[in-house]
Amino acid sequence: MKTRILVVDDEADLELLIKQKFRRQIREGVYEFKFAGNGQEALDCIRENPDLDIILSDINMPVMDGLTLLSKLHELNSVLKTVMVSAYGDMENIRTAMNRGAFDFVCKPVDFADLEVTMQKTASHVQQLRETLRAIQENNILKMYVDETVINFMARPGFEDRLMASETVEATVVFIDICGFTALSEVLPAPTVVTLLNTYFDQMVKEIIAQGGYIDKFMGDAVMAVFRGEYHLDKAIDASLTVRTLIQNQLSTLPDGTSYQPQVSIGINTGEMVCGNIGSASLRRLDYTVIGDTVNVSQRLQGAAQPNQIIITDAIYLKVKESFQCQPVGELKLKNKAKPVMTYEVMA
Repeated sequence: MKTRILVVDDEADLELLIKQKFRRQIREGVYEFKFAGNGQEALDCIRENPDLDIILSDINMPVMDGLTLLSKLHELNSVLKTVMVSAYGDMENIRTAMNRGAFDFVCKPVDFADLEVTMQKTASHVQQLRETLRAIQENNILKMYVDETVINFMARPGFEDRLMASETVEATVVFIDICGFTALSEVLPAPTVVTLLNTYFDQMVKEIIAQGGYIDKFMGDAVMAVFRGEYHLDKAIDASLTVRTLIQNQLSTLPDGTSYQPQVSIGINTGEMVCGNIGSASLRRLDYTVIGDTVNVSQRLQGAAQPNQIIITDAIYLKVKESFQCQPVGELKLKNKAKPVMTYEVMA
């Protein structure tokens, strides 16, 4: 990888000397040099070339000296590192330079072999800094797409060795669908659809997270959330009640001037399920999720729910009837279930 270096010095013959001493490295694409006669010219060059790696700067120069240049560099480029190359190698100048952010100090007359070692060391440090910053940026982006539960799972020791491992967990799954949104999306411009959907999702997600749940996935205009840990069923129902109220209170004005009142249908089920990575390790395309009959029933319940209904099974009703107000809906025939399932609606 080519190292881009800015030499800042008012000595006219230094540019020629640098090009002579490093002609092979320049020819082979190891180094690329740019030159400036003082600190102000250097600042202009840095603004025009944000991909610079190293500055080799003298101290005593007209217009703007090297120490003043050092004090201004961090504002422009926090990764760029400076090596001071000066005949003023007394301890006071060295300490001032280091305190202002210099990476190293080389005294004149220059030993070019030593200078190249210093350049290589500095370039390696800059590369490590860039890789660290890139990793932080990628991690921040990852957090926007992947739930914290998944990131914590990936951080476990030996994660790669157990990539396709799974575990059976006791949890509650909630499916929340925005009713009628599919039909709405057929007549609205795509940007309007996305804006509306993201607005509703943002409010829903905040309440799910507030109750200790996490988002397993977004599926068009629906959300799948999972709750684990102590009182996971109660927390899932509390989150669902709050989400229903929030969405009911939304009134959006569409581009044609009409009003849209969103509603949600919600299915909740609790029990054992398999948790782990589903997909293809060879293609590096995996989805950390939960699967099993408990999950399937939750989705079927949501599909059977009417707008603003929160539907649970009779088994769940027996667990929560003392904590929540419910009323019977009746037996429902759910897909892939041989017998009808008695269901209840959570009122409050």
